[in-house]
Amino acid sequence: MRDVINHGVVLFCADYEGCVGFYRDLLELPVWYEKPTLTCFRFGDGYLMVESDGEIGQTGGMMLRFNVMNVPERARELEAKGIAVEVRHHDWGITARFRDPDGNLCQLKDAEDPYFS
Repeated sequence: MRDVINHGVVLFCADYEGCVGFYRDLLELPVWYEKPTLTCFRFGDGYLMVESDGEIGQTGGMMLRFNVMNVPERARELEAKGIAVEVRHHDWGITARFRDPDGNLCQLKDAEDPYFS
């Protein structure tokens, strides 16, 4: 995907506290920022976001995230290539979900998020 500003992996966890402790205390990943049900770690030149699986309705698993400028435009480009995309508007930004041919969840996220500046 062109114009990717940075990338992340989102890990949906049933045992949120246990997973945060694992990545923070045992693997010693540095915490970038925290919210009530989400902890984001620095992970090489990207990030690992550990999130409670109840927040988005995703049960376990991971999601590849591509942080791009102009999510709606990038989503239209994917749709023009035959990829089904679901654009969502949140109070914290815009996302667009889609799946790869094997069913793995992917997402575009607005790279203008203040956390990335």
